Amino acid sequence: MGSEHGDDGLRRRGCSCTKDDFLPEESFKSMGNYFKALKETPSRFIDRVMTRSDDSAEIHDMKARSGNEMKKTLTWWDLMWFGVGAVIGSGIFVLTGQEARERSGPAVVLSFVVSGVSAMLSVFCYTEFAVEIPVAGGSFAYLRVELGDFMAFIAAGNIILEYVVGGAAVARSWTSYFATLLNHKPEDFRIIAHSLNEDYSHLDPIAVGVCAIICVLAVVGIKGSSVFNYIASMIHMVVIAFVIIAGLTRADLKNYSDFAPFGPRGVFKSASVLFFAYIGFDAVSTMAEETKNPGRDIPIGLVGSMVVTTVCYCLMAVTLCLMQPYGQIDPDAPFSVAFSAVGWDWAKYIVAFGALKGMTTVLLVGAIGQARYMTHIARAHMMPPWLAHVNAKTGTPINATVVMLAATALIAFFTKLAILADLLSVSTLFIFMFVAVALLVRRYYVTGETSSRDRNKFLMFLGLILASSIATAVYWAMERDGWIVYAVTVSIWFLSTVGMKFLVPQARAPKLWGVPLVPWLPSASIAINIFLLGSIDEKSFVRFGIWTAVLLVYYFLFGLHATYDTAKATLKEKSALKNAEEGSVAADKTLHAT
Repeated sequence: MGSEHGDDGLRRRGCSCTKDDFLPEESFKSMGNYFKALKETPSRFIDRVMTRSDDSAEIHDMKARSGNEMKKTLTWWDLMWFGVGAVIGSGIFVLTGQEARERSGPAVVLSFVVSGVSAMLSVFCYTEFAVEIPVAGGSFAYLRVELGDFMAFIAAGNIILEYVVGGAAVARSWTSYFATLLNHKPEDFRIIAHSLNEDYSHLDPIAVGVCAIICVLAVVGIKGSSVFNYIASMIHMVVIAFVIIAGLTRADLKNYSDFAPFGPRGVFKSASVLFFAYIGFDAVSTMAEETKNPGRDIPIGLVGSMVVTTVCYCLMAVTLCLMQPYGQIDPDAPFSVAFSAVGWDWAKYIVAFGALKGMTTVLLVGAIGQARYMTHIARAHMMPPWLAHVNAKTGTPINATVVMLAATALIAFFTKLAILADLLSVSTLFIFMFVAVALLVRRYYVTGETSSRDRNKFLMFLGLILASSIATAVYWAMERDGWIVYAVTVSIWFLSTVGMKFLVPQARAPKLWGVPLVPWLPSASIAINIFLLGSIDEKSFVRFGIWTAVLLVYYFLFGLHATYDTAKATLKEKSALKNAEEGSVAADKTLHAT
């Protein structure tokens, strides 16, 4: 009976808008309670930092807070095309030319291989977690289980901003490519508001319209979104196939005579930029809750989409550099200009159409992913629980989807693309690194089972892996010549990983699907993600710091107390239920005895 009433309450909260929809916790019942909670902030913070969730709580207890279940309708086929749709956007049509011309030459194909392998390591780590903890929260849920509430909140808050800002940038780009397709300039479709600051005065109603259409697609049902996505992704693949085949008919092997004009440093510098062409697959991990058979479908879907993406990227890079000498490649519209140079000016419309299709699927999968992140964060009461509601009819988190896309549309309407590009953040790489750390913690440390000796050895080796990776990245960022420092830092990383492998016993084995070669692959993922951070510009780190400071203010004023109250209330309910069950068992025994 209690469960039924609880579910009814959740349903009512999902469609009403009272204070309890947003701040239902004990700390916010009155100003007196709130000031009392603020005084207890230090002890509550320590409690939240030291407390970790567990698989069962994420899979069962957290999901129940949404009132209704998400519908399990996705297979590996859906996930694979969601992965392709999330990753292959318009960037491939621009980034390839920029990097080939300015940093790596024809060796840009090696840069794609390096960044693809780096992304694949992160895919492996995400896949094991998604199989073991198949919930909508993605990396937020994984970090909550292994690193605790606080680290999970900081990571999730940053990735939410990344989704919103990234979505706004894609929506603005959509207008630009749409204008090209109609043989117009992008400004022809924008409204100039002279009273506003120059950076925010080019209003983009088309970007808002695209966000609204994506919102409708995302809320009507995950299966419908999947069908739309793989049809659009297949059309995009046809365009990519056209670019590759048509381009190779105009290939000139002489353009490959100077293969790596900028040397190894150029290859790795390009790899650090091109890594962002692979970002998006993490959104697919948030769909685990809606997957029919997570143990089979998630590994095939995630790994399969990354293989398809890497092959496409490498073939497109080879094609472009065979069509034109790398010094003549146009940095803004490389494929369109390359086709014009061989007399195929009409091909630019096909390229623009392919980019439009790519951006549409990137927006759709991003919208689905960010809404599911927000839903699970709200289930933990770090955000208002109203956002956790899942609609009974559609099986989708309508509230979270509408709020996230409204924020995306608002930013896209006002903000110029250059401003959004400057906000491309370091948070994604930080989260990929944290997920790899969390995987090592999951395998090597289990509370109550791992001895203090093994725990200390594990922490020592993990600390050395992190320190040596940071030292390598810092030295690379300083652009110093010489190999001695690299020899030292890489040796420390290698020996630390060897030590973890042979001197620390694994505390837990994966139940369904596991990352192979542990600790080597997670350790390599940590090293590569930190190394790539060393290539990111200073503005991104400043943005990361500012936004993290804003998150901390919110966390200490609201999020901390909401999650603390929720955790204690859940513990109290479980204790009462256990006592009731024990009382019932004792009463039965007494009855039988008499």
